[in-house]
Amino acid sequence: MDAEAQESFREFVANRSSALLKTAVLLSGGDRHAGEDLLQNALIKAAGRWHRIDEPEAYVRQVLYRQQVSRWRLKWPRRELSVAEPPETGTAPDTSGAAELRLVMRGALARLTARQRTVLVLRYFEDLPEGEVARILGCSVGTVRSATHRSLARLRALAPELAVLGPAADEQRPARDYSPVEVRQ
Repeated sequence: MDAEAQESFREFVANRSSALLKTAVLLSGGDRHAGEDLLQNALIKAAGRWHRIDEPEAYVRQVLYRQQVSRWRLKWPRRELSVAEPPETGTAPDTSGAAELRLVMRGALARLTARQRTVLVLRYFEDLPEGEVARILGCSVGTVRSATHRSLARLRALAPELAVLGPAADEQRPARDYSPVEVRQ
């Protein structure tokens, strides 16, 4: 890689790594360390082909997706067990309900299978259409639809409190719940 390409790669990493890391962390079930590993491997692959890449962010995202798919297709997943997490330093506590929502969502995503998590991240975090998700995962659109439906059902079962905590929950809830007894009167 020549000096100009190195500078271009460094600039890309400096500007886009935080957004790419968010996607990688979500793909890895909220595990920041696994997300960092996933992103690091994707950036290594991109660096080797940097002079041939037209759209670097799209290329790195595609590598992230494919690496995650490869991980959940392994016969025996390679997992590390963490026994404790060091406390976060230098951040002020978030007093809003958003922090609680993030924690509940992270925990629920971590309890999904890698395939379920990947489908939900691609559909809802990356906001990709079903056809694109099917192309990325190498399956049919129908498979993506059914996997999305089952994944959302499992997510709701794992964390029913998401319906209460979510900002859209109040908008979707009817103004008054009419029971059959009230309607007859």
